[in-house]
Amino acid sequence: MVLKTFGWSFAVTALGLVAAVLFGGWTAFGIVAILSILEISLSFDNAVVNAGILKKMNAFWQKIFLTIGILIAVFGMRLVFPVVIVAVSASMGPIEAVKLALNDKDQYQQLVTDAHPSIAAFGGMFLLMIFLDFVFEDRDIKWLGWLERPLAKLGKIDMLSVCIALIVLLVSAMTFAKSAHQHGGTHADKAETVLISGVGGLITYLIVGGLSSYFENKLEEEEEREHEAEEEAKAKGKQVSLIQLSGKAAFFMFLYLEVLDASFSFDGVIGAFAVTNDIVLMALGLGIGAMYVRSLTVYLVRQGTLDDYVYLEHGAHYAIGALAAVLLITIQYEIHELITGSIGVLLIGASFWSSVRRNKRLAAEEGSGSDDKAEVPSGV
Repeated sequence: MVLKTFGWSFAVTALGLVAAVLFGGWTAFGIVAILSILEISLSFDNAVVNAGILKKMNAFWQKIFLTIGILIAVFGMRLVFPVVIVAVSASMGPIEAVKLALNDKDQYQQLVTDAHPSIAAFGGMFLLMIFLDFVFEDRDIKWLGWLERPLAKLGKIDMLSVCIALIVLLVSAMTFAKSAHQHGGTHADKAETVLISGVGGLITYLIVGGLSSYFENKLEEEEEREHEAEEEAKAKGKQVSLIQLSGKAAFFMFLYLEVLDASFSFDGVIGAFAVTNDIVLMALGLGIGAMYVRSLTVYLVRQGTLDDYVYLEHGAHYAIGALAAVLLITIQYEIHELITGSIGVLLIGASFWSSVRRNKRLAAEEGSGSDDKAEVPSGV
């Protein structure tokens, strides 16, 4: 099971490390290995959230996620995205941006760093909306009941998550503008860009998430009609053919997954510049890490881990909320990547431990119930 799921990740790791040695020797080998570990640690919560969505998709779309999806993740977000950011922010063509990335690495790094506020605003708002919509939903299973119960009650207010997200964005942009003004207006012109980027992240979430939810509901309606038809046929002693479900639901969930992965990858791409400004080594290291995140997502789905450890999804969404906060804070202040990665790992680890304790408690209660029944005489 492990080899089948992680086989491609192992193969890509071997090829990537060999390519690193050929490209830059053993120093490049060490840099690529560090970047791979960095990407995996920063994106473990991404895998858990992805698994919650991917388990709703059939085997075909799971394969699409591992093929076309990984191409988008590795080449799109880890290689093309930084180049596009430089091209847009510096008002240059993509070819010139590639030449700059290969020939003038320091200038390339500086341009990406300058574009960080707008990147962080977009990704931060997208992830913040995911977190808010999760905690405002009334769920049967609650991890931190003392917090989730009152939040679920507040969630009954229409558009509350959108209002909170816009308030957070407005405060972030105003704080950034004030700080820029105090420092001589160096970044004053970027405060408006931050605001526009944040609104773009919000709009992207509302469009993609809304379409995904709409078609997911359509899929559930089709499944209900199919089930009713089967029950009616069984009652009459007849056979019924299965209803072909529309692929639109899976497509928009796939699109939602890709945008989600893009938002998660922002911190990894920006954090990679703390290790190297070589775009080739960056693409190799982050690409290897992205492969493991993809494989881990499928592994969680096939093993039914989210069903066995019910609080994992909660921990992952709290990690999303923490990452959203980190991204929005880094619009103005610098936060070390170790802190960013540690928060997600700690939250998911805590939710996993809580799930283990819950399973043990339920097993003990079931065992105690069985013993009580065994002690009751059969005639009573």
